[in-house]
Amino acid sequence: MNRRRFLQTSVAAVLVSRAQAAGKAFSFVLLGDLHFDKPEHHDFEWVKEHSPDSVRQSENYSRITREIMPRLFATVRETIAERSRSGVPVSFVLQVGDVVEGLCGNEELAATQNREALDFVRGAGLGVPFLFTKGNHDVTGPGSEETFRSIFQPFLSAQARELSPGVEEVKSGHYTVTLGTAKFAFFDAYDAESLAWFESVAASRTTEHLFVVIHPPVVPYGARATWHLYSGAKDQTKRAKLLELLGGQEAFVLGGHIHKFNQLARIAGRGRFAQLAVSSVINSAEVKAKDVLTGIEQYTGDQIRVEPQHSPGTEEQRRAVYEAERPFVKAFEYADLPGYAVVTVDGARVTAEVFAGISRERWRSVDLTELRARAV
Repeated sequence: MNRRRFLQTSVAAVLVSRAQAAGKAFSFVLLGDLHFDKPEHHDFEWVKEHSPDSVRQSENYSRITREIMPRLFATVRETIAERSRSGVPVSFVLQVGDVVEGLCGNEELAATQNREALDFVRGAGLGVPFLFTKGNHDVTGPGSEETFRSIFQPFLSAQARELSPGVEEVKSGHYTVTLGTAKFAFFDAYDAESLAWFESVAASRTTEHLFVVIHPPVVPYGARATWHLYSGAKDQTKRAKLLELLGGQEAFVLGGHIHKFNQLARIAGRGRFAQLAVSSVINSAEVKAKDVLTGIEQYTGDQIRVEPQHSPGTEEQRRAVYEAERPFVKAFEYADLPGYAVVTVDGARVTAEVFAGISRERWRSVDLTELRARAV
């Protein structure tokens, strides 16, 4: 470990320790999907055969990785440094899945992609732990599940222990970390055992707040109404159980997958929860919000118009999803705006500042506690 990294880690550890010991307010940077990628990470003959549309997608993600991602992480580093001098330090960075693009074609290339993604994170010198949940792209393609276990899980174990000494080794895609008054449950949306695991997490929770980090949305939004967790007809019992647990826990759900911004509140069982989603797939240095939908009156099937070319043949099905969900959703906003957020936990109050693109320009302030309270 070089001197710079040692000093950064030492400072971060002191700040985290102070926040934990005193129960003081703390913040974390929230990043959406990243899709770290390079052309040399792929056997493109395999990609063309198995997922031909992904060739152009990979080209764009590789460009973003080269041109935009270093600038995004520089902004994150500056944000962490600035707030370390305030009364509410940034204790860690939380990423909602799809760290990498995947679709490499073989295990060797998948391992290279994962290692280089982690090298990039370490090289960014953020000075605080970096934690993430499993995204579908993180385990897509030959060898990807194996390299998630062999490369990503040991990294997550080390990062989790840096944040919360004594935490158990990360042995799967679902794990928990506790900081101050909050427990963070990283839910593996691609493991059949995750729902039972989460039920045990909920039953044993003793913290004031519960954050549940799930890559796909729990509550659908935007044009891709069938892309939420447990959306299939055969999974409706699981979905009902998950909603009941989230509502009973009055949880804050953090996610991505759709590559759009979303905030909403939903009644579930005898309780309620809030959902916040961000995207960090940033195509250019200058971005502005598009297709902004604000207010519960916008939570209808008509919101599929934001992506008119997405799966036109399923329009009736997607509209039906919103008809079923609409009675339970009590607050809603959507926007096509990539960026990042800073979430602050201060006693009973949880807030988020949402930033546009790679800038320090705050686009929205979201009181997540108040948002959740609107689900009545």
